[in-house]
Amino acid sequence: MRATEKQTAKRTDKQPRRSPLVPDTVGREIARHHWDSVDCGCGRPAGHLVDALWDAAEGHPAAFHALEGHAFHLGRLRGPAPAVCGVLMAVWSAGPPRQATREALLWALLRLLGAEDDGSSHEAGLYGQCAAHIRAALPSLRDTATGRPGSVSAAYADGILRLLDLTVQGY
Repeated sequence: MRATEKQTAKRTDKQPRRSPLVPDTVGREIARHHWDSVDCGCGRPAGHLVDALWDAAEGHPAAFHALEGHAFHLGRLRGPAPAVCGVLMAVWSAGPPRQATREALLWALLRLLGAEDDGSSHEAGLYGQCAAHIRAALPSLRDTATGRPGSVSAAYADGILRLLDLTVQGY
């Protein structure tokens, strides 16, 4: 079987994806969403984001940047944003990722919070849902913002806290 045939067989396989690099809690968060029922920012069903999210969960920084155009695009949140944010926060909560992964993850969270809402009132809109996921990890985000002043991670974490109107000063 050629490599592309193996990849196709793997994608159509009903077995959930597993990786020794991904904690079970993150795998469950990815699996709990009905990705194909959500319209992606690229115009297709969001099921194709599952592979990118697994790659992100495995620690590939480029996978976080690949969410551009899907969960957020041209400064606006897109349909899969809350589910993507839930997965990113599961990755964050699973433990401290290595520096490049941490920076890419914080970048993606900052992009989600810096994007415009969809304007719907459904479940507080896309922005409200993303913000709720992120607020659940405030203590660790504060620690990151204050732990290594001047680092890229601290700057991103500080930006996240500022967008949530929870500045680091006074904590």
